[in-house]
Amino acid sequence: MLQLHVGQEQTDPTTDERAVPIYQTPSYVFRNCDHAAARFGLSDAGNIYGCLTNASEYVFEKRIAAIEGGVAELAVASGAAAVTYTILNLAQNGTILFQPKIYMVVHLILLENTLLKYGIETNFVAIFNEEEIESAINEKTKALYIETLGNPNSDVVDIESITKIAHKHKIPLVVDNTFAS
Repeated sequence: MLQLHVGQEQTDPTTDERAVPIYQTPSYVFRNCDHAAARFGLSDAGNIYGCLTNASEYVFEKRIAAIEGGVAELAVASGAAAVTYTILNLAQNGTILFQPKIYMVVHLILLENTLLKYGIETNFVAIFNEEEIESAINEKTKALYIETLGNPNSDVVDIESITKIAHKHKIPLVVDNTFAS
């Protein structure tokens, strides 16, 4: 039931429709300058601009968060965008530890080129060697990043043991679940 109703608990008051409409608008109207300032200042939650907020996307995000037991959800247009948002928000002049075999596009474009421009370093560790992971973690380490099924070789990582290491060092564990989803 969560995937059907969360985010839209009441039917549309005009039509009694259950399905969430797909809003294709890029912009929204503000009642006045104060209303616009409050929205753009993020003191008034609500739609601002189509690429930032959208009523259809809001319902989708609420449903995914409910299904997964999360606090919140952020929907983005691609896996590459999700990886980029995640790393940029976690790392900030730090280091992210990655398993050596990771999706080629993420590896070549993001890790070896783009992130370096933001002062974010990536180190690759033997993800099946807990001692190597432990020894690679230092004060600059901002997160561990793994894939549930490594791409391209379908390595299956022991998420529970990696989670224990991340918790021990009080750093986030990012789990890319693209193939298993």
